[in-house]
Amino acid sequence: MRHNASARKLGRTTSHRLSLFRNQLASLVANERIVTTLAKAKELRPLAERMVTQGRRDSVHARRMVGRWIPSRDLVKKLFDEIAPRFVSRPGGYLRIVKLGSRQGDGAELAILEFVDFVHKKTVQAPPASEEKGKKKGAPAETEAAEQVEEAAEEAGMPAKGKKKAAASKTKAPKATKTSAKQEAKASVKAKTHAGKTPKSTRKSSAPKKSGGA
Repeated sequence: MRHNASARKLGRTTSHRLSLFRNQLASLVANERIVTTLAKAKELRPLAERMVTQGRRDSVHARRMVGRWIPSRDLVKKLFDEIAPRFVSRPGGYLRIVKLGSRQGDGAELAILEFVDFVHKKTVQAPPASEEKGKKKGAPAETEAAEQVEEAAEEAGMPAKGKKKAAASKTKAPKATKTSAKQEAKASVKAKTHAGKTPKSTRKSSAPKKSGGA
């Protein structure tokens, strides 16, 4: 029977386990939230709450005690200046554990260790530049035609009501030009064919008449 078995070894030596807790404490203070296994979260929470209690005291001795576990001075300053003042009126229970279920692969139980007042901020992603370009390129042709009609109406000094009529006339104008061009082409072809042929009357008159006396 093992006596005084109050802590988990986590399959590590003492030095390895302590360095693990130091790294996790640094990440917790920096991000105010970490994802780890349930066993590690249960071992780390009492240690992290002691650090917050030291931060509430805000003395030189307290800073030195926290500096044993968090070697970064910037993180120690954040703990004493930003995190600890938020829990001045709270007697304890600064952290919470949220279970996430088993991990795919080894089946270890995962959990989130975070501060009680932590609020997850959702980042709103801006649409990529390619979509904006596509929207600009894919503008309908009707809007372009309307803009051209408006410009022409302004130049001619027409009122706003006459813009629709101008648009209709502009849209119908190309059809008239196409039909006239076709008619002219047909007329030119007919003229060429008639010019190449000689009439029958001229053929008869041009041929010499045979004289009976000869």
